[in-house]
Amino acid sequence: MPAYGRFAMDWKFIKRILGKDERFFDLLEASAAEAKASVAIMAHIMDTLDTGAHDRQFDELVSSKRKDKRITQEITELMCKTFITPLDREDIEALSNSLYKIPKAATKISERLLLCQLSPEAKTTIRRQITLLEEGVETVGQFVALLRSSPDVERAMDYNAKLHQLEGEADKLMLELLKSIYSSQDIRGALAIKDTTDMLEKAVDRCRDAGNIVFQIILKHS
Repeated sequence: MPAYGRFAMDWKFIKRILGKDERFFDLLEASAAEAKASVAIMAHIMDTLDTGAHDRQFDELVSSKRKDKRITQEITELMCKTFITPLDREDIEALSNSLYKIPKAATKISERLLLCQLSPEAKTTIRRQITLLEEGVETVGQFVALLRSSPDVERAMDYNAKLHQLEGEADKLMLELLKSIYSSQDIRGALAIKDTTDMLEKAVDRCRDAGNIVFQIILKHS
């Protein structure tokens, strides 16, 4: 066989071994989609609290969290089987873990929502926080999708700024709620509400954390 023929065949083999595995991007995008789905279910639970029937919805939420955990495990297994990954391994792992924390938080928040007796005012404030979280997971999904294509630093900056803005708004809402909690006579109820809103604020922070990781990856590869 001519030397150039052997080289061409060897190069195809090398590309197959070292080539960028699209499966990583598929899995990261799937994880971001589960994060969005879990928050949507949590929002539905919040909006239908007065109906008193949420077993099926909560089961769907738990199922979404488990599905995302399987995706996270699949990413880890794929890293073990792949010689060269399309992104740095520590970045893939950090982003995967950060995304999984969102469905995990949504499940815990929903548990608290179903346990608490919320006043109409508390429901209004908590719903505003959930809306911010919904915007956050939507932005995270768009952000993660950027990784598959050539780095778009400008768009990445816009998404990153959006997530930091949402985090700031969540902080302000938390301060508003703290004012009403500290002036409340119902200490037990106030503590339950504070616990729920604390977790919601942290969930928005998780979106920001995931965005920060994606932004750093894009800057690194731009």
